[in-house]
Amino acid sequence: MRIIAAAGLLASLVVSGMMASQSARADILPVPPFKGNDTGGIIAYSMATQVDARQVAVDHCARYGKVAKFLAVQAYEGGYISFSCRWVPYGAADRPLRTLY
Repeated sequence: MRIIAAAGLLASLVVSGMMASQSARADILPVPPFKGNDTGGIIAYSMATQVDARQVAVDHCARYGKVAKFLAVQAYEGGYISFSCRWVPYGAADRPLRTLY
């Protein structure tokens, strides 16, 4: 029984050693130019220079019956525009409109 335990320990050390020698690669998965859910999202600044970022955010939030509120802009290559999706303010008569573009 001790031999099996020792072999298992040795195998786990070898595997963890192999994993430790690998470098962390964050650039393997590409980041999409637009990503969001029902609470908000981000738009890549490079995409925002090609399309109307306000319209993309408004259309995205309207899918959930909400309105878009812009939070921050990183105005450089590699930056993002962030927005949140908020419930329709009190007193508004109708739900947000989805637009076709």
